[in-house]
Amino acid sequence: MTTALLPAQPAAASRRRRSLSDGRLDSLTGLRFLAAFAVFAHHFTGASPTGGVAQAPALFPYTTMGVNGVGFFFVLSGFLLAWGHRSGTRAREFYRRRAGRILPLHLAATVPCVWVFHVWGGVPWDLPSFVASLVLVQTWFPDVVPMFPGNGVSWTLSVEAFFYLLFPFVVRGAYRLRTRTLLTLAGTGLVAMWGVNWWAALHLSPSRCEWLMRLPVTRLPEFALGLALALAVGRGLRVPLRPGVLAAAFAAYTVVYVHRGAWCPEPVAAQLHWTVRPVVALFSVAVIVAYVQRERAGRRGWLCTPVMVRLGAWSYAFYLLHQTVNRLILDHWGRTPPTNLSVFTLLGVATVVVALSWAAYTYVEEPARRWWAGRATTESDRR
Repeated sequence: MTTALLPAQPAAASRRRRSLSDGRLDSLTGLRFLAAFAVFAHHFTGASPTGGVAQAPALFPYTTMGVNGVGFFFVLSGFLLAWGHRSGTRAREFYRRRAGRILPLHLAATVPCVWVFHVWGGVPWDLPSFVASLVLVQTWFPDVVPMFPGNGVSWTLSVEAFFYLLFPFVVRGAYRLRTRTLLTLAGTGLVAMWGVNWWAALHLSPSRCEWLMRLPVTRLPEFALGLALALAVGRGLRVPLRPGVLAAAFAAYTVVYVHRGAWCPEPVAAQLHWTVRPVVALFSVAVIVAYVQRERAGRRGWLCTPVMVRLGAWSYAFYLLHQTVNRLILDHWGRTPPTNLSVFTLLGVATVVVALSWAAYTYVEEPARRWWAGRATTESDRR
């Protein structure tokens, strides 16, 4: 049905507000691992011809697009939070659950990272920046040392934390809006994101521009897009999307994007760069909706297999640990010359990180989550 574009009846709206979710979406769990792996591949092969741990000419520079895996995470986060939201959930309870999900493993993963990067690796740091990274506010400050303090990849958690802070209030307002209005606002946010990137590139230094595009406020349109589409699909919106076609389109876009400097006039190349985050957000939400529709229709594919679901469950640990492993290898063995045999090195290192992620999930993340949930239940009973 596509009646979601029309005003909902009050009774139906009330039922939907209890929860859009009608069961776990395994395909989205599998997609989480693919996004985390894309970020790993980007860091492993580097952002430039002289960067990373090892480069395979068959993969580089296409792996540089993997940095936008974090944009996928932001869109997915907005979608899943809205999809699983239950009306009546208090903001305090929501914050408690989110803290129990992200903080224990974040703090645990920071320990080896500090040793590898700062104690052993000698990367300069200062205490205020490190503390800011622990409490996940580092992205608000442009002059932290180093640019990604603490566990560098945790900058995305700082962005997530800001969205978590706003979510209980944003979702209440979103329930009151028509689907058409929600989608219009989400699209407007992406246009604003493009405009901010364009303005920053013309008026700010490269370092300030990079900081601005990591600022939590600047990344809100990605979360908003996921939230809007979750509500739209939950209300009955259907979009004819095929994952294979989307994958092929994104592959073609990636080829053009990474070769934009050589293939396109300078103004076009600049616009491709300034629009990459909004474009990736649109691809991301299209893939998410495509797989949600397939799974709800009973068509479970390879992303729903036990292996992919397990990898998706470990993906948070994989994300938090991968750059520490990369740095350890780089400091111990150094950067290797580019060769396509590096593909096997990449896969081997990824296997090591997966094993560490399993251990972190099994012995840190899940026990801490259960303890946190049990503590919350005990406190609730006492009241």
